[in-house]
Amino acid sequence: MGLNAIKESFKSVDTSSLVDKVEANLVTLLQERKLKVGDSIPKELELAEALGVSRTVIREALLRLRMMGLIESKKKKGAVITSPDILEIMGKSMNPYILSEETLRDIFEIRLVLEIGMADLLFQNLKPQDIAELYEIVNSEPANVENHIFNISQEITFHGKLYEITGNATLKKFQKMLLPVFDYVHHSGLLRKPGSARNFVSHKGLVDILQNGSPELFRNAMRNHLENHFARLFD
Repeated sequence: MGLNAIKESFKSVDTSSLVDKVEANLVTLLQERKLKVGDSIPKELELAEALGVSRTVIREALLRLRMMGLIESKKKKGAVITSPDILEIMGKSMNPYILSEETLRDIFEIRLVLEIGMADLLFQNLKPQDIAELYEIVNSEPANVENHIFNISQEITFHGKLYEITGNATLKKFQKMLLPVFDYVHHSGLLRKPGSARNFVSHKGLVDILQNGSPELFRNAMRNHLENHFARLFD
């Protein structure tokens, strides 16, 4: 890639928030040049000359990209494009004690939407062994579980198995990040107080539908299973 071509990929940079602007322009470069995983990016000196900034600024911006998992150093190739672990990056900041109330509420809603929407993936990947394991899980739950709105240990075990059945590894990792935040919001007072436990589809009821029902029936049942949580979101 020639010097002129690199210059064309960058907008003019002023002296305010210089590293921030260089970082943003580097990301733009990667996108516009359609660089793929394993492709080399221009050398530090070449980037510094193209932008008219010092190599120190370039180095700081590249360090940020490394921390984001967008680039890594390779012997004889220099800095190359890599595939970032987006959930690992997100997980570092998924601490309920440092997130705003609005973000916490959004995460609470995301978990509800995901679990209603996973029906087709479940039925596509479901095996008899999965049904057996789910029944084993629900049979080990307390006898009065249907009167509980939320118990994180039960949620992790049962709903974690559902995420596993989907066959989507990213979704499974995301679930592990969501549940602690969900638990925090549930007990934090950010939402309306839980109403009296009403009749709702239990974990066992969900397994029965997985065994004998359809994706549409499961979506409706999961929506009912999560009804008490939805009731806390809306007046």
